[in-house]
Amino acid sequence: MVAMEKRFFFALLLTAIVNASRANDVSFDQNYHITWGNSHVTSLNEGREIHISMDNVSGARFQSNARYASGFFQMKIKIPNKDSTGVVTAFYLIDNKGEGDHDELDFEFLGSKGQPCTLQTNVFANDKGGREQRYHLWFDPTADFHTYGILWNQHQIVFYVDNTPIRVSKNISNIGVNYPSQTLVIQASIWDGEGWASNGRKLDWSQQPFTARFQGFTVDGCQSLENSNKEQCYDSSLWWNGNTYWGLDPAKQKALEDAKSRIYV
Repeated sequence: MVAMEKRFFFALLLTAIVNASRANDVSFDQNYHITWGNSHVTSLNEGREIHISMDNVSGARFQSNARYASGFFQMKIKIPNKDSTGVVTAFYLIDNKGEGDHDELDFEFLGSKGQPCTLQTNVFANDKGGREQRYHLWFDPTADFHTYGILWNQHQIVFYVDNTPIRVSKNISNIGVNYPSQTLVIQASIWDGEGWASNGRKLDWSQQPFTARFQGFTVDGCQSLENSNKEQCYDSSLWWNGNTYWGLDPAKQKALEDAKSRIYV
């Protein structure tokens, strides 16, 4: 009976934590704050849309107010619509404490001149990276907002574009493959990636400023203040931890296989 009461209490606690971040149509400052380039950030529609810009002075970045240990993290993004070769727009989860056991899950849009646009995903776990995958998107991400999401639970990580899975990383830490285990913050940024992101082409500063637009600041995630209490975020009462999200159903698996045909690296 005591064990059942404790489980019920934790379920209520988790529900409260999640619902605090899930209020419909929340404004930016309810869940996020600026960490770099304040003068390069513009808020519109009472904080329902944020623009971050880069010029030859600075870029910009924002970050979640809380740390998370599981969830389905999504953002609507419209990337710069100029010749943005060398400009990187990023949306990612990261352990930013700098303690040497770096975890990170990221989307990076590599700016270009015209189509197709290149989207890169990467997975870092316990400071081990080298898992980059690049895709040519099947639409113009500069023309309108599209939804980019990262599902992260103890069974798998799934990268989504407009509800289409494009990448899956299963948790196979039982055979020695590193899997993200730190509490992570959500970040988005725009920055100068000339060199590695531009295939040697120079960034055209005559096009500045370069502006990325963001919407959708609700967070479907389980907050965890310290790594010591993150296990509460693995509870199956949280919808993204339920067995529906332990793998892909046949339709999603087919969509993933179709998306894989767009990987060129």
